[in-house]
Amino acid sequence: MRTIYVDKDIPRVLLTKALSPLWPDFVWTPLSAARVAELPDPPLPGPRWLRLRNLMCGICASDLSLLFVHADPSIAPAALPATERFYLGHEVVSEVIEVGEGVTRFKVGDRVLMDTHFEGANCETLEIEPKCRYCQEGNHPFCIHRSDPGPRGVGGGFGDTYVTHETAVHPVPEALSLEQAVLAEPISVGVHGVMRFPPQEGAKVLVIGAGIIGLVTVMALRALVPDVEITVIARHPHQQEMAEKLGANHILRGGVRYEEIARLTGGTFYSAPLNKGVVIGGFDIIYDCVANPRTTNDALRWVRAGGKVVMIGAHMAPMPKVDLTPIWYHQVDLVGTYGHGMDTWNGETRHTYEWIYDLYRAGKLDIEGLITHRFPLTEYRRAIDVATHKGRERAIKVVFEMA
Repeated sequence: MRTIYVDKDIPRVLLTKALSPLWPDFVWTPLSAARVAELPDPPLPGPRWLRLRNLMCGICASDLSLLFVHADPSIAPAALPATERFYLGHEVVSEVIEVGEGVTRFKVGDRVLMDTHFEGANCETLEIEPKCRYCQEGNHPFCIHRSDPGPRGVGGGFGDTYVTHETAVHPVPEALSLEQAVLAEPISVGVHGVMRFPPQEGAKVLVIGAGIIGLVTVMALRALVPDVEITVIARHPHQQEMAEKLGANHILRGGVRYEEIARLTGGTFYSAPLNKGVVIGGFDIIYDCVANPRTTNDALRWVRAGGKVVMIGAHMAPMPKVDLTPIWYHQVDLVGTYGHGMDTWNGETRHTYEWIYDLYRAGKLDIEGLITHRFPLTEYRRAIDVATHKGRERAIKVVFEMA
């Protein structure tokens, strides 16, 4: 098994965090927490387990965050028990090449998407009965038994094969192309966010950020609630072009002034000598697909009173200088979303992937141009460099091709 992983070796993790901003190639040295390895193929740990051969895998910002240790060890999730090894790559389409004798969901040759494998164990993979409340709901990332003893999957999308429980992957329809399938996972982040917190028809909506998550959020909005006015903040020209192609009504090109927000929304900007000021009567709902201290502060001041700021992006560090006064002063809702799961739309609850498959069939998801760079796994260093410098490389989604 060829694979790329990061070990939770604290001295190496801290050294990587300290040195990688100055010397990015440090992650490929023997002193870092990351490894590119050839491991013995592990046996299937139980009758309901699978062996998969990878076909195509996207490089996600969360993979880069683990690789370069962007996360701050003081954040809340760092207190949770976790695996000692993180296998990189979860935006992966794979083919089943071996099934345990108890597998009922798949057969050899089926194509699958990674579902819960990257997040670790849960009641399903540990075969616990009765299941916890979250696993009963299908929200497996929040399982209360994730640190219980039991078999764990081995390997990930940044490799040739991996081993996982049959419930940790999701079937791919035969009609989907490989490109549609590999983009289903990042698209699911936008669809999940919009389905959980949809705008009303006719709403003025802002999407902050036009990386892949911001762009698929625009895509999800146009597919699910087409009668909204979408403004996107996009830093790079190629992101601006793609946001417009996907249906954005207005593009703001970075360095946004509060006066521009007031003009677009019909609100009023009030300046202040000691801070940025505030827009009264701003956007109805804002999807923050960056969610760092600057964008969170701005979003809370750009949304109208009684509006909603949805944090779809993930900033892996505390934000001590965020001004939360708009939450009580203007009764703004600040909410978050995570990955994908079970989503309810028009009274029906289904897995996010199933909603995406329906949107593909209906022709509502145009993925042309989203995959900008393709590399064989042997060129992993170049691929990760391109994914890390998206603006310089005009990259949107970088993928490994194994098939």
